[in-house]
Amino acid sequence: MYIPNLYKNENQSEIEQFISENGFAILVNQTNGKLWATHIPLVLGTNSNPETSGKILIGHISKLNPQAESFNQNDEVLAIFSGSHSYISSSWYDHENVPTWNYLAVHVYGKVRLHTYEESIESLKKLVNKYEVKSEKPIRIEDLSEKTMREARGIVSFEIEISSIEAQKKLSQNRDDKNYQNIISELEKTNENQAIEIAKAMKKNRP
Repeated sequence: MYIPNLYKNENQSEIEQFISENGFAILVNQTNGKLWATHIPLVLGTNSNPETSGKILIGHISKLNPQAESFNQNDEVLAIFSGSHSYISSSWYDHENVPTWNYLAVHVYGKVRLHTYEESIESLKKLVNKYEVKSEKPIRIEDLSEKTMREARGIVSFEIEISSIEAQKKLSQNRDDKNYQNIISELEKTNENQAIEIAKAMKKNRP
């Protein structure tokens, strides 16, 4: 991903929080000679293997998805995490300029390691536990019937051993304080969720 130095985010804890909060990713690789993408939730974790210790992403796709078979021939993947974004009108500046777009995004590169069936069940537990915590009556994988859990045979579970991360935080950092604050104000006036989230990120980035 092309990232001008001004917009590069290298704050590891901030990046990890972003991935956790925007966990529905696009998984991209070469499948059958062409680019292939699957929209799936991915959970950030830590590799327990001492030989390859580090951060990993855990997920699964359907066995019927051609991307699953491609992991055996091409295990290199890209996971794209997208955050809030919003149009920035040049009418919000005190001078003539071009309009632009503010956004937050993280690209994660790595290699896929396929899970055993036992590991896939553990990965499902992590995924379900993460999102069920907000439920009034949370379910647990351990409580599901044997009949229901047969569906787990229809997935390919995996972890991505992360090799590199690119994070972009484009939040009008090239504007002076006056125009920066005016952009925030105009974003808040839109009453659009995405714009308001970008305004919040701008406030956090330049208190």
